[in-house]
Amino acid sequence: MPTARYGALVNPRLWSLLRLAVAALIVAAIVAQLIRSTTNSIEKGWPVAPTIIDFFSFFTILSNALAVVVLLIGGILMLRGTGGEGAAGKSAVESRGFATVLVCVSTYMIITGIVYNLLLRNIPLPQGATVPWSNEILHVWAPIFLLLDVLLAPRRRALGWSALGAVVVFPLVWLAYTLIRGPLLHDFRTGNAWWYPYPFLNPNVQPWGYGGVALYSIGIAIAIVAVGAFTVWVGRRRGIPVDEASTTAAAV
Repeated sequence: MPTARYGALVNPRLWSLLRLAVAALIVAAIVAQLIRSTTNSIEKGWPVAPTIIDFFSFFTILSNALAVVVLLIGGILMLRGTGGEGAAGKSAVESRGFATVLVCVSTYMIITGIVYNLLLRNIPLPQGATVPWSNEILHVWAPIFLLLDVLLAPRRRALGWSALGAVVVFPLVWLAYTLIRGPLLHDFRTGNAWWYPYPFLNPNVQPWGYGGVALYSIGIAIAIVAVGAFTVWVGRRRGIPVDEASTTAAAV
C-alpha cells in the first residue's frame, strides 16, 4: 500500500492549515513593506509608480509572492481532499504541474534565505526604510517553512530529474531582466544613473565590474541548481512516484 511506504509525517489537514496561515503571514509582510516603501517615497517627493515597480523587482518579493500562490493552492486542495485522503483510502497526490511549480518555488525561497543571510544581512539600510518584522518573515521564517514543506508536507509527488530544467527558468529570466533594466534607470533615491536590487549584481560597485557580477551570478546559479537538486531528491525519497501517483489518481 503506497501510504505505508510514503506515509505522511504530519496530518494533511494540519499541514494545509499551516500552509494557509503562512501564506497570510507572507501577504501581511509584503503589504507592510510595500506601504512603508510607498509612504517613504511620498514623504520624500519621489515617484510612487517607479517605487512600486522597483519593489516588485526584488527576487525576495517575487519569490515570496509565488510562495503565497502555491501555499494557498496547496492548502486549499489538501483541505478539499485533492492531496488528502481520496476514495477507497487511496492517497490523492499533487498533480505533476503543481508539484513542479512547488519544487521551483521551494527552491527559490530556500535560496532567498541562504543568499540574504550570507550576503545581505549585514548591509546597512536607510533608517526607517525597512519594516523589521516583515524583513525577517520574508528572508528567514518563510524560507524556513518552505524548507519544512519539502521535508514534511504530506502528499508530495516524486518528480524526475528533468524538473531541474524548470527550476532554473525563472532565475535566468529575472537575472536578464535585472541586468538589462539596471543601467537604463535613474535612481531617484540616490541620483545614480543606474538601479539594481542587490549590490552583488551592480557592476558599478563591484571591484571587477561585470566580472564580479558574473562570478556572483555563477555562484548563485550553482546554489540554485544544488538546492533544486536537493528538493527533487527529497521528493523522490519520500514522495509518491509519478507512475504510481497517476494510478492512484485514476482510482479516486
